[in-house]
Amino acid sequence: MNDEREKRTVEYSRSEWMKMIHYEDINGSGRLFGGRLMQWMDEVAGIAALRHSGAMVTTAACDNLQFKKGAYINELLVIISRLTYVGRTSMEVRVDVYVEDQDTGIRHPINRAYFTEVCVDENGKPTPVRYGLELLTEAERAEWEGAQKRIEVRKKRRSEGF
Repeated sequence: MNDEREKRTVEYSRSEWMKMIHYEDINGSGRLFGGRLMQWMDEVAGIAALRHSGAMVTTAACDNLQFKKGAYINELLVIISRLTYVGRTSMEVRVDVYVEDQDTGIRHPINRAYFTEVCVDENGKPTPVRYGLELLTEAERAEWEGAQKRIEVRKKRRSEGF
């Protein structure tokens, strides 16, 4: 893709959000309710996409959602989002969730997902993303390539009715 747009770096829109888990966030099994976590992840993904694009966005898809470990009352969650891909009207945002050890500060991964965010106008119609994505590291280039594969999988699944 020949991208003539001005570019912003991955770091430009990287977003980090922290939250202490409270009783209202817990499910019947005593762990963080997965739906609540998904809501927070969606919000943090949207913030990164908004910061990158400078435009309103809406979530179109969530892929590869992986619950790796539970989280519990009074644990500190850290949710980090960063762009991995920018297309014509959409962006892919990787969201990682950690529990941070309050004594050591070490972060343990508990969840990851990739969100597709679409730029929209005042009528909710898709609109072009104003900025491309400048890839500065090998890890960022690898994420871009992974995003291209995820896009192909989404297209195939849609064509098969999923």
